[in-house]
Amino acid sequence: MTRRKAPTAAPSNKDHPSSSSGTGHPATATKILRVGPAGWSYPDWAGYVYPSRRPKGFHEATFLADFFDTIEINTSFYQPLRPEHAAQWIASVAANPRFVFTAKLWQRFTHDVRSTTSGSAAADEREVRVGFDVLRAANKLGAVLLQFPFSFHRTEETVAYLSSLLKRFADYPLVVEVRHGSWDSPETLQLLQAGGVSFCNIDQPIIGRSLGPSAKATSGVGYVRLHGRRYDTWFSDDEAIPAHERYNYLYNAEELAPWATRIRKVTERARETFVITNNHFQGKAVVNALQLISILKGSKVKVPEPLRRHFPQLEEIADSPPAEPTLFPIGRGGKDEKK
Repeated sequence: MTRRKAPTAAPSNKDHPSSSSGTGHPATATKILRVGPAGWSYPDWAGYVYPSRRPKGFHEATFLADFFDTIEINTSFYQPLRPEHAAQWIASVAANPRFVFTAKLWQRFTHDVRSTTSGSAAADEREVRVGFDVLRAANKLGAVLLQFPFSFHRTEETVAYLSSLLKRFADYPLVVEVRHGSWDSPETLQLLQAGGVSFCNIDQPIIGRSLGPSAKATSGVGYVRLHGRRYDTWFSDDEAIPAHERYNYLYNAEELAPWATRIRKVTERARETFVITNNHFQGKAVVNALQLISILKGSKVKVPEPLRRHFPQLEEIADSPPAEPTLFPIGRGGKDEKK
């Protein structure tokens, strides 16, 4: 595989300020926890997360940065980030100095292995780096997520490929998400620890050999992703089922509690921990992210006005009363009538 040499000025994963020496147990460091949703550009969030009528100059990331200290960038999974977009997003969250993005690596490197071993691999890498480097230069790139599909099983060939990919992008703070249970092995953790790479702890429907819940930390960056538990749609290939139904799931308090415990364990072992909610349909990811922040910090939180009208359970953790009186008593039903 052709590998582009990392810029000499860029630190390796092991030297990244958010990484440990590979033990996963930094002894003395300020602990940072950031919780937020995966992505922000969803048409179904209008009237749920965002105002139905957006004021002039409204930007989704600016709005969310008032409630969260991180968002996972989804668009970088489908195509490399354009540097001008990265610069715009940095400016859009400037009002929150604690805010840091995470971003997915282009799916060509995680879902299309053949193309990344071809002659175009070096050019693809250069494209990816241009956008990521804008974020990194502004100290706004907390992690780069390598999200592999369930079909990516642990074999001699896939281990070799993953090892090569980790070396290729070693100057970024990397996180590896695998979904197949074959990766649940000491050898996997050793591989990641050796490179100062983070293991992604996930919640997903446990079907067949799906990877189960965990609280692992293999570098100074801890990472957790919650996908929801739609067993009926997770592996469905029924074209009649909308794609968003895979993530149409709202965690209840009983389901969040064990994850709060796992997240605390991860934060004990990492300097900086990211918790990303990916159950995005109609803002459910935002609801659960706010609930997790409230649980983990033991305090009430600021809640978006549109969302609290659809999810009255947020009133229990809201740090202020509703901006306008609700039409119906708080606590009855799951949503107000649609307007």
